[in-house]
Amino acid sequence: MHASRRDAFRPVNELPLAKVYENGNIDILNNNYKKRNNDKVVVDDKFEHKTALLYVYPGMNPEILDYYRKEKYKGIVLAATGLGNVSTMSPKYSLVKKIKELTDNGIAVVIAPQTIYGRVHPYVYSPLRKLSIELNCIFAEDMLPETAYIKLGWVLPQAHNIEEIKEMMLTNYAGEISERTDEKAFLY
Repeated sequence: MHASRRDAFRPVNELPLAKVYENGNIDILNNNYKKRNNDKVVVDDKFEHKTALLYVYPGMNPEILDYYRKEKYKGIVLAATGLGNVSTMSPKYSLVKKIKELTDNGIAVVIAPQTIYGRVHPYVYSPLRKLSIELNCIFAEDMLPETAYIKLGWVLPQAHNIEEIKEMMLTNYAGEISERTDEKAFLY
């Protein structure tokens, strides 16, 4: 949460689990935490390097997306504004045509929030419904863009089609998606 402070770490969209003191003492603060299992960790290190993360901004040139199609990228995470907004109405800056070219070419497009807190939602506004229903974009709930990028890079080598990609992206494997955000977790 900060570039250099030693107390820079805090959970996002979740209450803290514990407080660790300089003397090594630990106070458990969140009794809702449950260890998933005691299994030995197995590393699955397949990663699709033709995965991109792009932040959407006002006046973004839609032709930027041509690069990723021409270079045969397999997936792109768009860090969108608000609930998942990208330019859809502007004749000059609409990303709709280029996103359609991506998805028509089998490139998974994931919409993640630019914000640290909150989630994207595909059904609140009509342009978001267009992205979700017509363009088959995957809305990444409350995953941070960087988390969605890593997850997409992990999912792509395992999935065989866009339906499997979507199912895996929306499966909560390691707590990367909050079912419901506790309002007290926002800047507690």
